[in-house]
Amino acid sequence: MKQFQSVVEALQAGKLPESSEAIQVYEKSLEKKDNASVVMVKSDTTKYLVAAGEGPLFDALQGDTVANGKVCPLTHENSKVLNQFFDYTKPQAFGTEIATMGLGDRLGVASPGHIETVKGRKVKPILAQQSVRELTLLNRTMTDILDAATFAVFQEGYKDGYGADADHIKLEKDIEYALDLGFSFITLDCSEQIRNDVEGLVEEDVHKEYADLPVDRKEYYNSHYLNKTFNVQGLDIAFDEASLHKNVLVYGEAIDFMEHVFNAYISKAEKAIDFEISIDETETVTAPEAHFFVAEELRRRGVTVQSLAPRFCGEFQKGIDYIGDLTQFEKELHEHADIAKYFGYKLSIHSGSDKFSVFPIIGKYTEGLLHIKTAGTNWLEAVRVIAQVNPDLYRRMHVYAEEHFEETLKYYHVTPDLESVAPLFETKDEDLPSYMDHDASRQLFHVTYGILLTAKSESGADLFRTEFFTTLLKNEDAYRAALVKHIGRHLDLLGL
Repeated sequence: MKQFQSVVEALQAGKLPESSEAIQVYEKSLEKKDNASVVMVKSDTTKYLVAAGEGPLFDALQGDTVANGKVCPLTHENSKVLNQFFDYTKPQAFGTEIATMGLGDRLGVASPGHIETVKGRKVKPILAQQSVRELTLLNRTMTDILDAATFAVFQEGYKDGYGADADHIKLEKDIEYALDLGFSFITLDCSEQIRNDVEGLVEEDVHKEYADLPVDRKEYYNSHYLNKTFNVQGLDIAFDEASLHKNVLVYGEAIDFMEHVFNAYISKAEKAIDFEISIDETETVTAPEAHFFVAEELRRRGVTVQSLAPRFCGEFQKGIDYIGDLTQFEKELHEHADIAKYFGYKLSIHSGSDKFSVFPIIGKYTEGLLHIKTAGTNWLEAVRVIAQVNPDLYRRMHVYAEEHFEETLKYYHVTPDLESVAPLFETKDEDLPSYMDHDASRQLFHVTYGILLTAKSESGADLFRTEFFTTLLKNEDAYRAALVKHIGRHLDLLGL
């Protein structure tokens, strides 16, 4: 602990500590509260808070005593101390008046780069964003991702606000837990309440199922929609018997669930919450009339949402550009954006990483008011850095990913042509980063992240995780620069 002594002494003297060979000081993190000072530092690859002085902040931080100061590990308890004394370290809701970007930091070390990327942009970052699926695959918790975001904004001295998204939540117990922890954004995944089988029914069977619904339910829908036309920003949306019956069967249960969650949890939350509806994780493409039907029902039932994610035409596969007809996408995106504007919420784009061909279209029709989710692309940029600075580790990870790729298909829909990936033995070390420019190898790594970062040897030792994080933390500047370049390209094309 002697290496921290000079940091403590500088804080006690009211000075900004200087970095040395043994200690890197994150200068933007320096904070003073009453008679205490605290700063974030890094020794080798481990980060700490170093505090000096006296008073409630100093007393609350937990750590080892060094030269009348404290060296405090980045624990959950110390994260909560920062939240208590510095409001900017707590997540907040942003509503519908500014664009937001979900940045899904799977590793817990990407947020400093994300923060630098969004500075000066017309967008607010949702730094903590992980689905239950991703948390499970990585053996992480909701608490872990909140803590990582807290420490990142403190490290960067970032005071412009950030959000935390409990992403793709399906269960009420998880919603309640996330709100209790302090999440500011809830993405309600309604895929289990949306019927995918209705598209395959003949019209006669659709009508028969609708006829079997309770009388009062049929009367309600018929009176509000049947043979009526709604004008939305100049777009006419009409419901005849066939379209109404189909939409009620596909989305009726999901809308009931949305209403219940809003009334039971969101409307009763102690602080403002950004509430997003996800109807995209299904096989059913969301037609503009279906989008309108869901939104109109939410309006009628008094459910306020800040964003809604339809299932767009074409394919938004992980880690690669859009697959589909751009002309058709532009037509439908325009209609979806108009519907969102009509109801006063933001259109949300899921699996939004690397969809470069459609970003200008999205930016044009949303007019810069949207929510877009990215996640895996930040992991892929980390893999690119590994390929650049630790080629041996990259090669071992690549081989393991290919061997275990099939295991991931129960979690993700991707269709990479792995035969098109250049053989590793034919590729020079300096050319390894180019694998992250190839669609198939991007998808290979995109979906095997959990397998790679939790892989163990027969003795129980990490196969890759420890070396991966050590390499990344020793090359923080390279990773930051990669994220600023890559995520910055997303924002440039979106017009943000």
